[in-house]
Amino acid sequence: MFIKDLNDCPVITAGDNTQLRVILHPDQDPLKLSYSFSHAVVKSGETTYEHLLTSSEVYYILQGEGIMHINNKDCPVKAQQAVFIPPESRQCITCTSQTDLVFLCIVDPPWKAEDETVF
Repeated sequence: MFIKDLNDCPVITAGDNTQLRVILHPDQDPLKLSYSFSHAVVKSGETTYEHLLTSSEVYYILQGEGIMHINNKDCPVKAQQAVFIPPESRQCITCTSQTDLVFLCIVDPPWKAEDETVF
């Protein structure tokens, strides 16, 4: 069994300007994982930098509302929704709510810096 507390995960500013806490990553934890798992926050009124990953991603929205932008298509998102982002998709997300947009992010295969392009 492996348990990790979110408060034990340092906050970093990701390449897309998201406030991120990496919860599980095979390069950081003694686990054989085929994905990485993070907690992300986008402040009210902010938009992440447009970027793409060679990996697929899933966002699960925990709090707030926003607009998901994927390959020049925009769609509103809110708490309790999941968003699948295909590999090689240009993407960003805008927080449109008065509260921060908070979501979980799964990257498969696990996130690596060389697999991300920020525009």
